[in-house]
Amino acid sequence: MKLFITGIGTEVGKTVCSAILTKYFNAEYWKPVQSGDLRNSDSMKIKEWTGNDTVCHPETYRFKLAASPHQSAKEEGVTIDLHRFKIPETSNPMIVEGAGGLMVPLNEDYCMIDLIKKLDLPVALVARNYLGCINHTLLSVMALQQHAVQLKYLILNGDFPPDTEHIIRGHLPPETSVVRIPDLEKITKEHIESITKQLSQKRWIEK
Repeated sequence: MKLFITGIGTEVGKTVCSAILTKYFNAEYWKPVQSGDLRNSDSMKIKEWTGNDTVCHPETYRFKLAASPHQSAKEEGVTIDLHRFKIPETSNPMIVEGAGGLMVPLNEDYCMIDLIKKLDLPVALVARNYLGCINHTLLSVMALQQHAVQLKYLILNGDFPPDTEHIIRGHLPPETSVVRIPDLEKITKEHIESITKQLSQKRWIEK
């Protein structure tokens, strides 16, 4: 099982959800592009939240500037090459976390969704409730469908009004499962383990 985690935008909780799924599937983790926060990267957060035994593979690209990958790369005189990305070899499950949303540019020609297509992975789309989230979610679902990328999971991160959830569910492909992740007041290893156990007990995610 290999899965690409993306979001309907920035700051929707992709890394927290990635940690939960990494723990749930007993998976390895890979962040292809890290832009900014090199001293507290997403790989470091995954280790902190899931345990030092978790295998976190090195990023293909690491940039200092916290910005869109194409801009971060340009600041360092680098052009991101889509062909350099290769899924780390492993027989274990793998969680791959993208940067931002589907249309975040990697360079002048390619966006994050092109990387997903190159890696040929199904997607878990993380959504969070805010004004505009319906529009962003449905546009993301539409983009995945247009690019023939499988939307395996929609992750509802936090509480959603019933009417909002109803509209979103009505536009999902029939093969998409909906997973609920409750709000975490504080993100710790213990809280990640607690949520993972809840998901296992309720069988909200297919193994």
